[in-house]
Amino acid sequence: MAAETQTETCGEALIALLERYGIDTVFGIPGVHTLALYRGLAKSGIRHVLVRHEQGASFAADGYARASGKPAVACVITGPGVTNAATGIGQAYSDSVPVLMISSVNETWSLGQGTGRLHEMQDQQALTAPITGFSARAQNAGQVPGLLAKAYSLFTGERPRPVHIEIPLDVLDEAVAETWPVRRDTGLRQPAPEPLAEAVTLLRDAKRPLILLGGGALDAAREIPALAELLQAPVLTTVAAKGLLPESHPLAAGSAVSMPSGREFAGEADCLLVVGSELAETDLWAEAIPVGGSMIRVDLDPDRLSDRYQAEVPLLAHAAAAVPAILAGLQAADLGPRDPNWGAAAVAHQRAACLAEYTPLMHRHAQVLGALRAALPDDGIVMTDMTQIAYSGNVIFPVEQPRSW
Repeated sequence: MAAETQTETCGEALIALLERYGIDTVFGIPGVHTLALYRGLAKSGIRHVLVRHEQGASFAADGYARASGKPAVACVITGPGVTNAATGIGQAYSDSVPVLMISSVNETWSLGQGTGRLHEMQDQQALTAPITGFSARAQNAGQVPGLLAKAYSLFTGERPRPVHIEIPLDVLDEAVAETWPVRRDTGLRQPAPEPLAEAVTLLRDAKRPLILLGGGALDAAREIPALAELLQAPVLTTVAAKGLLPESHPLAAGSAVSMPSGREFAGEADCLLVVGSELAETDLWAEAIPVGGSMIRVDLDPDRLSDRYQAEVPLLAHAAAAVPAILAGLQAADLGPRDPNWGAAAVAHQRAACLAEYTPLMHRHAQVLGALRAALPDDGIVMTDMTQIAYSGNVIFPVEQPRSW
């Protein structure tokens, strides 16, 4: 007699699929509306981190994704679980962090009926759509693997944003007989050859090149030091990119773009290479950054490449593809002479100028932050809230490894 086909619920199959995508940790609170998911978690190798509030689930997932560089997952119940988690999801959206929020929603037959079902909301997707890359509902179990593939396509192939997938209670309990496959990711977006060659030429001929890095450059961490050293280019970072060049490096000007001297320093460059930054107010603490020469801009978001800065060379590409390509092009080129007063000498002058701008409160904070730095290993991770000492630490605290501040 033939063996019966093994079946599981949609919720259990979804957890098994997440595990195949490499998810090792899920943050959340179990509830009556997510029992199907938690039965799957109990059978999986995924670690579940219990939080006390769904906002904690979304912020914990956000932090885990930032520190690990991998997508992270929060599981929440219908209605209040979604509204509680919205703040953390909004933060992930603002900072381009790949967080997947999986929520339940009431049974398909009851949606939009207003019959007072438990945790009923008029429209969860309307709430989450403005703070996610996309928000979607699985109308049946068969749609779940496609939605998850779409989420991962956004996480890996575009500017990463959080995603919300909601699954009705009756769909979570649907029987699934097959094993859902992992879809291949879209791979790194490569820079187009012509603008890449133009970028290499500009950097080759620059006498005072400067590199400005944002959070979108994190995946190019391995090549950044070599590129800076080859060009003898100072490196400024936003807070999201602290440590991409160890701040003990003689070419590291740190995350000083929030200080007047740091912005002025960027304006002294005759070629500014900006990788993975919006150059927004929250990066600069100013309306704009001065551009004294040509600008090369690397970004996955085409809107950033057509904004007010109007870069001479826009490169629509992953930093992890563009930076190695630029480095390879320069290694094969005959570099022109650099300004002898540029490079490490200019960085040392900039560090002194930045220190001169510290307020009395920043000097007091520096004592605490210095003790913290001395007590932590280089790979120790500091999580900050937006208090005054954290604002000071954005500039003062020396970071040696990316994803650790």
